[in-house]
Amino acid sequence: MKLSVFTVATPDLTAEELASTAAAAGIEGIEWRYRGIPADALSEEPSYWRHNRCSIDPDQWEEQVPEFREAAKKHGRQSIALVPYLSCGDLLATEQAFQTAQALGASIMRVGVPGYDRKTSYPELYKQAVHYLNEVQEMAQQYKVKAVVETHHQTIAPTASLAYRLVQSLDSQHVGVLYDPGNMVHEGYENHRMGLELLGPYLAHVHVKNAAWFKDESNKNSNSSVNEQNTEILLTSNWHCQWAPLTEGVVNWLQVFRDLKSVGYDGYYGIEDFSGVLQSKAMLQHFADVFAEIERRVDEEVQV
Repeated sequence: MKLSVFTVATPDLTAEELASTAAAAGIEGIEWRYRGIPADALSEEPSYWRHNRCSIDPDQWEEQVPEFREAAKKHGRQSIALVPYLSCGDLLATEQAFQTAQALGASIMRVGVPGYDRKTSYPELYKQAVHYLNEVQEMAQQYKVKAVVETHHQTIAPTASLAYRLVQSLDSQHVGVLYDPGNMVHEGYENHRMGLELLGPYLAHVHVKNAAWFKDESNKNSNSSVNEQNTEILLTSNWHCQWAPLTEGVVNWLQVFRDLKSVGYDGYYGIEDFSGVLQSKAMLQHFADVFAEIERRVDEEVQV
């Protein structure tokens, strides 16, 4: 089993600190976040999506890539992925990201997928995405970096089957799917084994995190479908989904691991924990410990 870390989840660590911590935890691969820090965030405390110290700035990639690449090399880690935040159809930014990934020595890179907000129809968004991904496939072949579409809520690829629909006409050597069960708690749950069987050779990478659903506070005093004054009918209960610690959310990672093994997956498992319960260094060690135990249990099951 191979473990990796997506540096969006370790915003307080520098590239050097992250590589050293990953090595200590036995995490082999690093997926580097590819996004700049807003000027007004530099005075803030480290955070996942704003002041992330473990992130390559697209405007300074040529100067920064050697630092990140060498930090990984110094500690015997592999820079396996570049993870940008690309808009579907932005071919200039996509090609620049491919150039960065190649310079980094990464083998995979996340590409853009249209968001879905009920304003533009799915068929129109699907057409845009397929056109973009055909262009992406040519770049992936040129730069020798596999492009991956992530299963992600609030996009047109929240499920394995919808991600598969986007890539099914493309060459799985150059374009694949980043499978993220944690995102699928928010939106897109399908039986994991069935989805993985459908993806087949397009399954390229797996992200590891967890999430859970909670009823909103405003619903907690409602004991029936009608309120105390009997004047207003409660038509629905409001729920929200939020990130949870790795072993405390909806995703049963022991079963997901079994399902991944059943389809022959032998790629990386990349931690992306947004729960904030553990500090970065402790979170990485916890991840490594949990997956070592998962692997041990599954190996025992096979032997029996």
